[in-house]
Amino acid sequence: MDTIYRGDLVSKAGRRNAWIDALFVDHAVLRLGWTNFAPVQPGVLYRSNHPLPGHLQRYVNRVGLRSVINLRGACANGSDALSREAAGRLGLEFYDMALESRGAPQRARILRLAEIYRTMARPGLIHCKSGADRAGLAAALYRLIEGGSSAQALAELSWRYGHIKQSNTGILDAFIETYAREAEGRIGFLDWVQTAYDEAALRERFRARGVARFVNDRILRRE
Repeated sequence: MDTIYRGDLVSKAGRRNAWIDALFVDHAVLRLGWTNFAPVQPGVLYRSNHPLPGHLQRYVNRVGLRSVINLRGACANGSDALSREAAGRLGLEFYDMALESRGAPQRARILRLAEIYRTMARPGLIHCKSGADRAGLAAALYRLIEGGSSAQALAELSWRYGHIKQSNTGILDAFIETYAREAEGRIGFLDWVQTAYDEAALRERFRARGVARFVNDRILRRE
């Protein structure tokens, strides 16, 4: 991952470097006014793009936020450092739960996320970089884990949040569609994940084509 962050939030120069990296290398300047914030289940789970410190303070004040689930994982850039520091200052539980946006969801990570959802202090916030794909997947997984339908889960992966199904990120939709086709109404979602879900078969079946794939992967270059 591209970054100029040098790992210093203590000195004035180091903090300035972290903000420059966040705003201009990690594109947080685009997230100053656009947060992609939305409820998944009000009072329990919310979703957004990567929050700046001021956003986390706002969510604490607005919805009583108590936990942050970082779907990017520990990426060691300015955005990551600033949001971790803010979460600590605000007394928020913080989880690193890396998901992929262009790969078949991994069984072990789905199960770990389910455990985080079960035990976290509520309400929680799931975020990736733009709040479109990994946040959409995590929101969709929450819907299914809680007994929701595949249609409700797929609604979390939509143009409204910037998700482009026709690109490589469409493998996330294909995952949910596979569950709907193979097991919905017959096997509980987590039981299916544990006993029947075949990651390799999903990767083999999925092929993205068209202009949207080029735009999302080569021009927008979203993670």
